[in-house]
Amino acid sequence: MNAKLHALAAAALLAATSLAHAAPSFVNGLALDGAMLDLSGGTSINNGRVGYFSDIYYDTNRKEWWGLSDRGPGGGTMSYDTRVQRFTLDVNQNTGAISNFKIVETVVFKSGLSSLNGLAPAGTTNPGLAFDPEGIVVNPHNGNLLVSDEYGPSVREFNRQGQLLRTFTTPANLVPRNTTTGTYYGNDDGTNNAGKRTNRGMEGLAISPDGKFAFGMLQSAMLDEGGGNGAVNRIVKYDMATGTAVAQYAYEMKRAGQGQGISALVAINDHEFFVLERNNRGVGVGATFATADKEVFRIDLNGATDVTHIDLDSGAAYTKVVKSAQVFDLDANTLAALGGKSPEKWEGLAIGPKLANGSYLMLAGTDNDYSVTQDGVGVQKDVWFDFSQADPYAASIQCPLDQTVNCVKTSNGAAAAWSANYQLLPGVLHAYTISASELGAYTAPVPEPTTWALMLGGLAALGACARRRTRAAE
Repeated sequence: MNAKLHALAAAALLAATSLAHAAPSFVNGLALDGAMLDLSGGTSINNGRVGYFSDIYYDTNRKEWWGLSDRGPGGGTMSYDTRVQRFTLDVNQNTGAISNFKIVETVVFKSGLSSLNGLAPAGTTNPGLAFDPEGIVVNPHNGNLLVSDEYGPSVREFNRQGQLLRTFTTPANLVPRNTTTGTYYGNDDGTNNAGKRTNRGMEGLAISPDGKFAFGMLQSAMLDEGGGNGAVNRIVKYDMATGTAVAQYAYEMKRAGQGQGISALVAINDHEFFVLERNNRGVGVGATFATADKEVFRIDLNGATDVTHIDLDSGAAYTKVVKSAQVFDLDANTLAALGGKSPEKWEGLAIGPKLANGSYLMLAGTDNDYSVTQDGVGVQKDVWFDFSQADPYAASIQCPLDQTVNCVKTSNGAAAAWSANYQLLPGVLHAYTISASELGAYTAPVPEPTTWALMLGGLAALGACARRRTRAAE
C-alpha cells in the first residue's frame, strides 16, 4: 500500500473511531389516533386529518416541537393544502418518558394568498405551488421554518405564519430531466433519465448549529447514478445567506432496492449528523410487517469529497461521508397498540431537550400516510386495521373515505363489515434517552437574537449606510 493509501486508511479509521458511540435507550412510545384532526378547521380526510410525522424538529430556543406532514392523502392525487403542526408533549425530566401529545397550532404553507398544494405536478409542468414537504428545521437566527420538498427537489423558507419567503436554488444535476428532449418536474412521465427519482427528492433536512448552512439529503440515488436504484445518494450543503448550494457529498446506503432510502437528517454539530435509513416494510397502508429494517446511523462530512461535479457512476475517485455502524434500531422496541409490530414509515427524528441527569431526549415518529391507499382501480380508500390479528395488514379492510360502510377486505376485495375492532393506522412516537457522552460533540443551535439585539443590528446597518452616503457625497 502506498503512502497516500496509508494516509486515507488512517483517516478513515480515525473518523470511524470518532463515530463509535453507545446506543440510546428506549423509554416509551405513543400510538396517536389515526382519525385525529388538526386545528385548520377541516373536518374530513383531505382537509383536517393529521398525517403525522414526515419529520420532527425541536426548537431549542423557543422550546417548541414541530411535526411535519407530507403532501396529503392519496399520494399526490388529492387536493390538499400542505401544513405543519406545532405540538406539545409532557416530558418526564427524570426518565424522558413522553405523554399527552397535543397539537397547539396548525400552519398552512402559502405563497401570497394561494396555498401550496400537495397535488403532484405532471409532465413538463414546473412545480410552482405544488409541494411535498418532507424535512423541517427552524432557522435559529429568526425563527423561520425551513422545509425540504420532494417535488423540486428544493428547499423553501417560510415565516412562522407559513408565508413563503424564498426557494433555494436547486443544483442543476439534481433537477429531474430528460437529457435529450428537455426538463421535467414533479412526477416522472416515464422519459426522465437524469436527476432525482420521482417521489425520492429532498427527504432529509438539517441546519448547522450556527445557522449558516442547511443540508438537504435525497431519499435515494438519482436516475443517472445507479439507474435510480443505486446505493449512493447525495447530501447538498446550502449557504443560508444566498440560498445556493456550495457542496455535495456522497452517502452510501446500507443496501439498494427494497424501497431502501433515507428519511431524516439531524445535525449533531456542523459536520456530524444522524441519518434515519429504512426500507418500505412494516405495518402500513400498503406493506406487511415482515423484514422491517429501520436504522439510525451517525455520519461525518469531514474529509468527504465535494462531488458536485463528479458523476458517481463514472468510476472517478472520491471519498464518501464516513458512516458509523448502526447507532440504534427503531424496530427493536414496538408498542402493544400495534400488536407488537413495527410501523412501515419511520420518517421523523429529532434531538430534544436536555433532561435532569444531563442526558438528552430523542424523538422518533412515523408517517401513517393518513391511513389512506388506493384500491386496484385507483380509488382512494381509508385502511382500517385490527391489531389483535397476527398480520394486521392481511386482516385490514378498506372503506370509502370518511365512511365505515361498503367496506372490502384488503386481501381479496370481498365484502367486509366494519366493527369497533378496527382503527385507522396510528401515528407513532418513540422516546429515547441518550447521554451526553453517547451523543458526543453535540452543539445546540445558537440562541435566537433578542428583539433588542435585532433593533441594534438594524440601527448599526442604517448607520453604516448613512456613513457610506456621506463619503459618496464628499
